[in-house]
Amino acid sequence: MAAETAAPTEAPREWLVGLGRRTAFAVRASLGRRDGRATAAVVAVAYLLAYHVGLGHLGVRAGASGGAPPRFDLVVAETPGALALRRVAPFQYEPVALLSVGPVEYLFAPVNAALGLGLAALVGVTLAVSVVAWRGPSACRIGAGAGAVAGVPGVLSGFACCGPTLLAVIGVQASAGLLAAFQWFLPASVGGLLLTLLWVGSRVDPAAVG
Repeated sequence: MAAETAAPTEAPREWLVGLGRRTAFAVRASLGRRDGRATAAVVAVAYLLAYHVGLGHLGVRAGASGGAPPRFDLVVAETPGALALRRVAPFQYEPVALLSVGPVEYLFAPVNAALGLGLAALVGVTLAVSVVAWRGPSACRIGAGAGAVAGVPGVLSGFACCGPTLLAVIGVQASAGLLAAFQWFLPASVGGLLLTLLWVGSRVDPAAVG
């Protein structure tokens, strides 16, 4: 089925509204399929865990042993409201609580958690559309080629959270300029994900959107 690839001939506002409707249709159609929902859920959970591990907010407690009895501890900062908005690095904010469940420790930073959830949802939805476009393009009335690149921008967003951590792990001495560059990865990747979804929407058959 032919997809809409030509330049819009209608008024720019009407074309943008139509593009938004077609993009929403592609997302709904993807999440309406079992493989789309499974992809979105698995990718979102995996990304959220990787995001927090990259921040250093999720990991195994130092000195924990497999034979130790499980324990549950929760420690909250004295002034969580003041700490929550204190930025410690680009797109990284101060944790306000420490949760320990057995050998696993989690540092809860409200702003970081919100950013992680938003990114995880966006990456999950984008890859769900990618999988559905690749496996069954007719289900969303989109061209099969859309699946080839629909998930690529999400990879960059991981560098925003864990780039400096990765440099420390591999022992690279980062210059101020290199560290400053990391602050652009997250907004660039979010913009890339949104543009990718809109690009997929531009390939939706307008007749499929009633």
